[in-house]
Amino acid sequence: MPEKRTQMTSQKTNRVIFFIRGRAIRRTLCTGFVAFFLSGSYASKAFGIEELLPPFGFRWNDSMARVEAILHGAKAKIVSREKKENREIWTVEGLVHPGLKRTLFTFKARGLIGVELQYEYPEWNIERYNQRMGEIRKYFDEKYGTGKLVSRSRDTDTDVIQTLVGYQWMVGATMLELFYFSAQHDTLVYRTISVDYKAL
Repeated sequence: MPEKRTQMTSQKTNRVIFFIRGRAIRRTLCTGFVAFFLSGSYASKAFGIEELLPPFGFRWNDSMARVEAILHGAKAKIVSREKKENREIWTVEGLVHPGLKRTLFTFKARGLIGVELQYEYPEWNIERYNQRMGEIRKYFDEKYGTGKLVSRSRDTDTDVIQTLVGYQWMVGATMLELFYFSAQHDTLVYRTISVDYKAL
């Protein structure tokens, strides 16, 4: 991509959006939010919990067949299945929750080991995103103890300005991560918040 560009055609704009979203997904491995992914139905109520289960009622090491059956029952769509080394990652759309754009399910030896919820709010500005990040972080801090800052970077070396902020909580044998990612090229902006559950 040239360092300086004053105009982009529609086709080039689409390529930039694709590039930005791809970077967001790779780097984040990315009013009502408490109602679902912060619900107590799958999380403990005290810092000393031994297990944090993934959302949607799944359990760690659930089989691919069980996950697919539940997704089918929820009328969600598996839009891609990607194999990386000894893992398989499904990208799923159609799970209903405010702002939830896509969900990534990661399997190893055909058992569920990761669920990443990726939220996008196209109508929101940076202040609204910051507010939401603060709300989620505060909730996790109160529930699991103060999270560890694992990333705070702003890359301005190219014409796509990228910002990444991330926090991490260790809950028993589960790693919980919260990330905010943004990428901006001229007036084109992409932002996402991800909540990532990983079995250790």
